[in-house]
Amino acid sequence: MTHQIKTLKNKLRLITIPMAGTKTATVLVMVRTGSKYENKNNSGISHFLEHMFFKGTEKRPDALAISSELDGIGAEFNAFTGKEYTGYWVKAASDKIELAMDVVSDMLLNSKLNEKEIEREKGVIIEELNMYRDNPAMYIEDLFEELLYGNQPAGRDTIGTKENILKFRRQDFMDYLTSQYGAQNTFVCVAGNVGKKQKVKLSFPRKRESRGSTDNSWIPDQVGNDNKEVYGLINKYFSKLKPSDFKEKPPVKEKQSKPEIKLHYKKTDQAHLSLGVRAFSIGRKDEHALKAAAILLGGSMSSRLFIELRERKGLAYSVKTQAEFYTDSGYLTTEAGVPIGKAAEAIKIILNEYKKLAETLVDKKELERTKNLIRGRAAIQLESSDNVASWYGKHMVLRDKILTPEEFLKAMDSVTVKDIQRVAREIFINKGLNLAIIGPFRDEKKFSNLLKI
Repeated sequence: MTHQIKTLKNKLRLITIPMAGTKTATVLVMVRTGSKYENKNNSGISHFLEHMFFKGTEKRPDALAISSELDGIGAEFNAFTGKEYTGYWVKAASDKIELAMDVVSDMLLNSKLNEKEIEREKGVIIEELNMYRDNPAMYIEDLFEELLYGNQPAGRDTIGTKENILKFRRQDFMDYLTSQYGAQNTFVCVAGNVGKKQKVKLSFPRKRESRGSTDNSWIPDQVGNDNKEVYGLINKYFSKLKPSDFKEKPPVKEKQSKPEIKLHYKKTDQAHLSLGVRAFSIGRKDEHALKAAAILLGGSMSSRLFIELRERKGLAYSVKTQAEFYTDSGYLTTEAGVPIGKAAEAIKIILNEYKKLAETLVDKKELERTKNLIRGRAAIQLESSDNVASWYGKHMVLRDKILTPEEFLKAMDSVTVKDIQRVAREIFINKGLNLAIIGPFRDEKKFSNLLKI
């Protein structure tokens, strides 16, 4: 998928990704900051600030003015805060792209950050926090990262604590905004029906001995020959954003010498567990082998753990394994909700599948099916301009360069069964095991003897 990157005079970078066959365009602003860039005293401020950008500017004085203007053109819009980035996006009919840029830039550059709105929003965010805490299937992810990283930014919830949420004042937001929202760490992605287009059929390199003759020209694309209009709009609406005295995040500290357990006592009907291992950061050569391993284990309805835990044992409705990559850390984990009295059995099954992946080479047909799944999901995902913008924006933030869909699929295509076994042997070791559980449990000893491969 062809893209162009241009840098404005203020150091802000614009990424344009023209797409054939769509009538929409998405404007996504990605800022390289998030909860890993906070400290204990201001933990949660990235997320809170994201909320405040929707509360009004001088031109659009309140939340209703912003939302009604975007609703009036049938746009979809939202924002998100992660550990290492924050994003704001509007998706609309392509002829409304200028209005989308106008609104997003106005929010980021001219928000009033009104004290009364801040006080009102505290209640909203606390209820958001309560919602997550009352949903074990969601909270287990935060609990697992708290287990891995402890009392450092990487281990704290993105939403922050109730104590911090209640104490934030306008100056706290102004200080954080001035420091972290600089042009040099901001990226604007514009994807969809933009520029002049020329259809191009993509064909990905393949190894004939393992792939057969299956066609892999899965995505129509186009070359943007003239993005001057988009570039002009970005200059018009974002040139006032200035570089900042950016505060870099502290490096993640990782140290583990034995299996670790974290219990969160809650009267639940299920035991919600996350059982995983430390892995490695984004950009490492084995990143794609680890992605494939996660999907083999629990990334689909035909994956090993889905079949074993759900279809054969009837222990879970929801089962998933995922590999998470940050710029300075990473992990693989399996999450499942199981009967309280069968938690130990589920843990043994997960660990057994981890062990099998390390000891026995994956069947080549199984790996081929996994690659086809990845290929097909990518094709579906990248039909939508908002997903395309997100793909390119996140890659720029996390890698400081673009890994295109073609390059990603080529890297996945090169993964071998030996690569997966090598990675499995590296990460699936006793001292690297970590288990987080939400349920009516208080005794760690009940589970500690189970954590061995």
